[in-house]
Amino acid sequence: MRRAVGHLRKSDPILRAIIERIGPCRMQFGSPEFHSLAEAIVYQQLNGKAAETIFKRFAALAGDPLGPAGILKLSDEQMRGAGLSKQKSAYLKDLAAKTAAGLLDFARLPNLPDAEVIEHLTQVKGIGVWTAQMFLMFSLKRENVLPTGDFGVRMAMHRHYLDVQRARTGKQSAAGKKGRKRKIKLPSPEQMEKIAKRWEPYRSVACWYLWRSLDTKTL
Repeated sequence: MRRAVGHLRKSDPILRAIIERIGPCRMQFGSPEFHSLAEAIVYQQLNGKAAETIFKRFAALAGDPLGPAGILKLSDEQMRGAGLSKQKSAYLKDLAAKTAAGLLDFARLPNLPDAEVIEHLTQVKGIGVWTAQMFLMFSLKRENVLPTGDFGVRMAMHRHYLDVQRARTGKQSAAGKKGRKRKIKLPSPEQMEKIAKRWEPYRSVACWYLWRSLDTKTL
């Protein structure tokens, strides 16, 4: 991690200022297993406290360690009683069924390139590219992931790179000049790739700092 932070400090003065403000990188990692992906599904579109409560209830019902068999034995009523929506219950059942059938093989994932991990995980209902990228970053510990669809990363890039650049060049909209609140235009994937080019091969670590710069809770 020290090597990654050192590289980012040298390669990008904007990120260097963010690193100096936040301090050491303290990314927390989970295991690249079934349990982590099931947890990711439960946490989708929920705040941390509510998701944690629901996941604990669900895991208590499904059994420890959490596995496909324990989920498949649960009825829809039991899953609803734990606080899971009908949609998330279906996603978790699909994850369990595909894992039990051998279609999803967690043992293979550490040896697959990033693109193949994403392809492998997104065969499960409810697992999109963003969730697969979070699994890459925080479970498989891949250091060079850039989640271009992540709102926090996009907002941080807008704030620290694009907005600052506009201010320096004097490019301000008519609304801004009149004091009206202007509409924020978040960076496109192409703009994000260009900004992040200098961070390679440690884009995941850079993204962690961008999240922290917005006081966004990270995994």
